[in-house]
Amino acid sequence: MASSLAFSFFFFFLFSLSSSSEAAGSVGINYGRIANDLPTPSKVVELLKTQGINRVKLYDTEATVLTALKNSGINVTVAMPNELLSAAAADQSYTDTWIQTNIISYYPATQIEAIAVGNEVFVDPNNTTNYLVPAMKNVHASLVKNNLDKTIKISSPIALSALQSSYPTSSGSFKTELIEPVIKPMLEFLRQTGSYLMVNAYPFFAYAANSDTISLDYALFKQNPGVVDSGSGLKYDNLFDAQIDAVNAAMSALQYNDIKITVSETGWPSLGDSNEIGAGEDNAASYNGNLVKRVLSGSGTPLKPKDPLNVFLFALFNENQKTGPTSERNYGLFYPSEKKVYDIPLTVSEVNKSSSAVAPVAAGTGRSQVPVSGGGVSTAGNSGKTWCVANGGYSEEKLQHALDYACGEGGADCTAIQPGATCYNPNTLEAHASYAFNSYYQKMSRGTGTCDFGGAACVVTQPPSYGKCDFPTGY
Repeated sequence: MASSLAFSFFFFFLFSLSSSSEAAGSVGINYGRIANDLPTPSKVVELLKTQGINRVKLYDTEATVLTALKNSGINVTVAMPNELLSAAAADQSYTDTWIQTNIISYYPATQIEAIAVGNEVFVDPNNTTNYLVPAMKNVHASLVKNNLDKTIKISSPIALSALQSSYPTSSGSFKTELIEPVIKPMLEFLRQTGSYLMVNAYPFFAYAANSDTISLDYALFKQNPGVVDSGSGLKYDNLFDAQIDAVNAAMSALQYNDIKITVSETGWPSLGDSNEIGAGEDNAASYNGNLVKRVLSGSGTPLKPKDPLNVFLFALFNENQKTGPTSERNYGLFYPSEKKVYDIPLTVSEVNKSSSAVAPVAAGTGRSQVPVSGGGVSTAGNSGKTWCVANGGYSEEKLQHALDYACGEGGADCTAIQPGATCYNPNTLEAHASYAFNSYYQKMSRGTGTCDFGGAACVVTQPPSYGKCDFPTGY
């Protein structure tokens, strides 16, 4: 039964992929050059073409690279580095010259489609945040002078650290101190110019920092129970979608839900230090390979299902002169020798070929999302009918934390305890927590250890009584 369902799912996936390719998202790659052993730009362009990659993002406007990309058919995103923002913000004549030297000198033979003004400016130690929007406006005005504003978009990549809240996903919000000075003006600029927000999203960082509560399978797009957002009721089956929708929710909270997102960086390291949990070749191949399939399927996120995803993988090469932990030098899909670090599909045809040639990947051995004590999770259910309810004597803070966990990472179905729903009353923390704990417990087939939540829950043999609410006994 399970194998036939898996086959049916993958048949449906392949059919959807081939039938929706016109509306599918795009996969590009970041071409960083902080290394002393990389191939020449002309060889890199040939590598991109042989791999079917038709979008590339750069971190500057280096002349040899832009020249090599001429007449290649590859769309290019260039960047104005952070150190130039103060000059760009202060004087439009500076951006006029910059555009003439770095854009017009190569365009249209080099198909420049966007300019990234700065990179993760909000975490720049040189404090360039106040220059960002004025610099973007001056760059745009210089494009207007040259009639290029309709064909070349302007944006600026932000890190997820720009969010004050990202969990649950529906609570996504920007840091308060950034909203009025820079976030709102930037989003207004993007709206007025018909551009998009660039976002650097790395599920690897979230997993490495929270591997005790985030499932590795959830981070790698593998089979997992999923996570139901306690606010929206939407179900997420991967961390990437949840991160992107946290940004969508943050923009929506400011009334800018019409701004689309391009993921300007995302990736997973093939090697890391001993404390970089999850770094490794197999996980990198799973993340990037499954992400490509996810993007090329054409579907959007749960919050924006009709918006195809456009993603730039990080990165093309391992870069041996990058500073920081070992992972920083090992995000590449290729070694400098141009040999693949691991083999993943990068185009629709490759995805179709690989998916039809191999069996579906089974769920991995990631850590359980369940907060248990005294051993792991058994799949053997308790005999008879049992329920899981909140344990008396716990502080409201701990009980609320356990409730948030059950409805969030735990993936319990908490729609019945939302305002106006069948089990919202009695509107007490104990009643809502009991419903959520039981939902998770029943979903996990009443397995040993699945009714614990750090001691906040216990198993009972009589059906709980909270108003007129019926607690489920199985899924």
